[in-house]
Amino acid sequence: MNQIEYFAIIGRGRTKQNPSGLARRKITRDGPVDEALRRDLTWEPDTAIVEWEHGDVGASLVEVSEDEAERLIEGFRAKWAEEGSRD
Repeated sequence: MNQIEYFAIIGRGRTKQNPSGLARRKITRDGPVDEALRRDLTWEPDTAIVEWEHGDVGASLVEVSEDEAERLIEGFRAKWAEEGSRD
């Protein structure tokens, strides 16, 4: 089974409870796989974690638990559904 680490992406004016986005790192036998949550609620490959580790990104990342990540995903689901209904 893979180990997964979750990170709240904290942009300007955001908090851990209200992040700009969510990233995760899956630790596999073949090495880490980094992904970010997209607006369609799928996970796609992303470089945010590596960029953050090297200081190359403007946002901060804060590690969150799996339970916190699930709550954030539900918050994004509601927010993005509402934004989509206004289009």
